[in-house]
Amino acid sequence: MRVLGVDPGLTRCGVGVVEGVAGRPLTMRGVGVVRTPADAELGLRLVAIEQGIEQWLDEYEPEVVAVERVFSQHNVRTVMGTAQASAVAMLCAARRGLTVALHTPSEVKAAVTGSGRADKAQVGAMVTRLLRLDAPPRPADAADALALAICHIWRAPAQNRLQQAVAQNRLQQAAALHASKPASHHASKGRTA
Repeated sequence: MRVLGVDPGLTRCGVGVVEGVAGRPLTMRGVGVVRTPADAELGLRLVAIEQGIEQWLDEYEPEVVAVERVFSQHNVRTVMGTAQASAVAMLCAARRGLTVALHTPSEVKAAVTGSGRADKAQVGAMVTRLLRLDAPPRPADAADALALAICHIWRAPAQNRLQQAVAQNRLQQAAALHASKPASHHASKGRTA
């Protein structure tokens, strides 16, 4: 599985591509940051993020795009910029028919370090170790993007099994409901005849 991780942000949008399957060593295919000038008009910044993500999608052809789920912070302005960059990444993926997976920061930290409260240095150190890199990717947004991709690769098999179980359960419930309707319908007809 090849996953493009996106750590959304208006000034620095971290991007990283990881390939592999759960239980086996993973390989980093690329890592970087899509940057926009803080003084540029918002619409132009979003276009620049879209163009940058499109280049990554063209070059690496991922099967899945894993994006950090935006969570509430005290600084509403920061949250809005993060949410807007996140939406651009999801739009780029959806336009190509790619699966989009959202992971919370604590899910990513827990998957990569074992603790949902790990700091950026711990995440960077574990990403470096897991991908057998010479040094932690810089800036931290790039390391976070790789961590998102790793998290998705490791969590995807369990999530897929859960989704299949839920779908199977819904099918069984629908079949049971359907099977019970004709029986009750026939019984009521028999009484009136």
